[in-house]
This record gives sequence, C-alpha cells and structure tokens, in this order.
Amino acid sequence: MVGRMLSSTMTPIFTHHLEVRFRDCDPMGHVNNAVYLTYLEQARFAQWRALWGFSEQPVPGNRTSAPGIILARVEIDYRKPARYGDRLEIRIGLAGIGRSSFTYEYDIVDTGGAVVAVARSVQVMYDYALGHPVPVPDDMRQKLTGTSPGA
Repeated sequence: MVGRMLSSTMTPIFTHHLEVRFRDCDPMGHVNNAVYLTYLEQARFAQWRALWGFSEQPVPGNRTSAPGIILARVEIDYRKPARYGDRLEIRIGLAGIGRSSFTYEYDIVDTGGAVVAVARSVQVMYDYALGHPVPVPDDMRQKLTGTSPGA
C-alpha cells in the first residue's frame, strides 16, 4: 500500500547483530538502500539456523530436495542513515502465519536505540519438485510461535 508507514512496535522473537562494512556504503557514506535486504536475510538465516539448523536452501530444480522457504515480498521504511562501522541490531517479530506463508516484521536499530529502518517480509513454504506453495509444517509453526504441540 503506497503511503503506509510500517510500525516499529513489534515484539521481537529473535535478534541479530552486525557491523556495517565499508562495502555496504554508497558514495554518500551511508548504507545503500539495497543492502538492507541483505541485512534482513542475514537475520532470517541466523534465526533459522538457531531454530532448525538450516545451513542452506534446497537447490532449485533438484527434484529430491525437501520443501524450502522462498521470499515472496519485502517492504522497508528507512528512518535514519547507518554509516560505516555502525553496529546494528536487527530484531525480528512474527506478524502472522498463514496456510503456506509467514510474515516477519523487523526493526533495525543502532547502538543508541534509534530506529534506522523498519521492514516486513513474507516467506512462503515452497515445494521445488512440485513447483508450488505447500502448507507450513506443524513443527515449523510451533517453533516460530514458541508453542508446544497441542498448545
């Protein structure tokens, strides 16, 4: 939706820290807008490794691969520039889980607690062999929500 601002009031379920690298910055000296997508990806993968021990995604076209997770949508609101050497904290919150997708919210904050950016992404469970979305497995749903079976 054009004109809608993302909120920075979500409840974090995971936090990832990183330092802004020189290569992340543009000629104006601040983090290039496209690099924030990489920061979100790093945080997602760190969370998935912590939850499931993911080390890599299935290879597209590999018919023996288990269903994987694909990124379907991302939106980012930039609030304050980050610069080389800044230490950032990427906080992930779970906005919701659908039948075959789940939505994350993110706050990217600096060491002073100022919000650098807020974002939202939609991930879809995808069966590469079948070529279409599949339901989020119950065990994944439970780990994402922090609930136990039957809760």
